[in-house]
Amino acid sequence: MTKRPRRNHSPAFKAKVALAAVRGEKTLAELSQQYDVQQNQIGQWRAQLLEKAADVFGPASSSASVPPTDVKTLHAKIGEMRLANDFLEHALDKGGRLPSAKR
Repeated sequence: MTKRPRRNHSPAFKAKVALAAVRGEKTLAELSQQYDVQQNQIGQWRAQLLEKAADVFGPASSSASVPPTDVKTLHAKIGEMRLANDFLEHALDKGGRLPSAKR
C-alpha cells in the first residue's frame, strides 16, 4: 500500500468546504466523501470559519489600536541620537576616559 502525498488545499477550497459544513445540508461524512477530505479536517475548517467570521465585517481590533508611524520623525530622532553619541564619544576620547577597546 502506497502512501498518499501530503496535499495542500487552497484557501478557496477550504472556504468552500467549510461553508458547505456550516450550511448543514449534508453530514460531515457525506462532505468527506464528496471532497475527499477527512471529517476532522472539515470540522477544523468549519470552526476556523465561524471563529473568524466577525473579521469579515469590520477591522480587527488589534490593527485599529496601532497608530501609524511617521518615518520622517523617526529618522530625525535617529540623527539626533547619532549626533549626541558622536559628540560624547569624541569628548570621552579627548578626556582619556574611553575604554582602551574603543580607541
